[in-house]
Amino acid sequence: MTASLGRVCSWSVPQLRWSNVRAIMVVCAQADDPTTKSFARAVRPVKIKLITVAKGNSKGAEAVAREWTDKVKRYTQLEHLQVKPNPKKAASPIVAVQSEGEKVLKLITPQDYVVLLDENGKAASSEGMAKLVAEAGERGVANLVFCIGGPYGHSMDVRSRANETLKLSDMVLNHQIAHMVLLEQIYRAWTILRGEPYHH
Repeated sequence: MTASLGRVCSWSVPQLRWSNVRAIMVVCAQADDPTTKSFARAVRPVKIKLITVAKGNSKGAEAVAREWTDKVKRYTQLEHLQVKPNPKKAASPIVAVQSEGEKVLKLITPQDYVVLLDENGKAASSEGMAKLVAEAGERGVANLVFCIGGPYGHSMDVRSRANETLKLSDMVLNHQIAHMVLLEQIYRAWTILRGEPYHH
C-alpha cells in the first residue's frame, strides 16, 4: 500500500494475517482533509441493529467485530442479532432461506428502516453510508437495520420489506468479513458526520 505525502500508513504488507485482520481496515489519517469536513453535520443518533444469518464467527473475527462495535458505540447504540442458518434443517435451499427470512422478519419492527447487504445491491460509498445514517436520524426511524443474509442470500419476504439494498463490494464476501467491513463503514460514517480526521 502507498500513501501520498502528509499521510502515514500504520501497517505494512508483511504484517497482515488473520489474527490482526483489523489492519486491513485501518486508513491513513489526514487531520485537515476538507472532504471529510464538508460532510460534517449535526445528526440525531439512531440505534443500529445488525441482523446476520450465521452460525457464528471465529475467535479472531469476534475480537475484531468487538473492537469496531466499541468504536461505533461512542456515537450511538448498536445491537447485533444472529439468526441460525436453516433453522428447520430443510434439504431444499429455497425452504432454508424462507425459514431464515421468517426469523429475520420477527426481529424487525414496522418503524425500522431496513438495509439489505447483497452482492446485487447498489454500490455504496463511505459518504453515501454517512448520508444514510444521517437521514435515518432525521426521519426519526426506530432503528436503522442492516441485514446480512446466509449462504443462499435473503428470502423474497425480507427483500420486499427492505427499504434499500446495498453492496459492500463487487466481490462476494464471507459473512464474517462482511460483518467487519460493515462495522468499520458505520464507524467511518460517524467520523465523517462529526468531521473527525479518520476518513480522507
